[in-house]
Amino acid sequence: MRRKTGNIARTMITSIRNRHDRPAAHTPHHRSEESMVVASYNVHKCVGTDGRFDPERVMEVIREMDPDVIALQEADERFGERSGLLDLPRLRLELGLTHIPVLHKPKSHGWRGNVLLFKEGAVKDVHQVALPGLEPRGAVVAEIDLHRGLGLRVIAAHLGLLRWARRQQADVIVDIMTEREEKPTVLMGDFNEWRLGEGSSLMRFEKVFGPLPPPVPSYPARLPVLALDRIMANRSGLVANVVVHDSPLAREASDHLPITARIDISKAVLG
Repeated sequence: MRRKTGNIARTMITSIRNRHDRPAAHTPHHRSEESMVVASYNVHKCVGTDGRFDPERVMEVIREMDPDVIALQEADERFGERSGLLDLPRLRLELGLTHIPVLHKPKSHGWRGNVLLFKEGAVKDVHQVALPGLEPRGAVVAEIDLHRGLGLRVIAAHLGLLRWARRQQADVIVDIMTEREEKPTVLMGDFNEWRLGEGSSLMRFEKVFGPLPPPVPSYPARLPVLALDRIMANRSGLVANVVVHDSPLAREASDHLPITARIDISKAVLG
């Protein structure tokens, strides 16, 4: 226990020491015909660090990132009808992001709070997966045909707060990968896991996703010290430049900062 406490203490101290290196504004990814931008964002039910419910701020942060594919967590209410909290028609009209529908409660946008949106291409298949544990956690698996014979599988997930549950949930996602046809796949979401090394649920992903990209602290938004949010891929070179989107508005809109990455779509060859 002492060793684990020391590890998190060192992580927090390092992040605090580096706080002045945080950018004053977001830096967009370089785009080309051979690349696209993906993002993962826990929107905290659109409640910001100031305690205000403000979906408009969340949408503006998404506008800042301008992603081609984005996975959102906590984008629906947790109880009752689990109504969606974002204006999907506006996201499509103003940002070009189309919602990938799932079968759930009529007023929900996603599956257990997970919402996937994309700009171009066609959704070939979509599945929703209930993840084990005491909390209602889940994953959305979507097969997206892009263009020129390119395709991408995207898994959007939100893992639980309990360590034993995260391990089981990671195993379910790995099973999905091993049981299905091998395809270029991007896994992203809030994994609620800051630990690295033996005992970390993240280690279970290495079986199919290989070595993990370097962690980027994304939580809490005003002074991020823990790398809870992740983007990874099952093919070398498919994902590059995983960074935190750190802007003044992002520090207010949610308790998490979003993370983004550049995808080399030439690696996403179907078949």
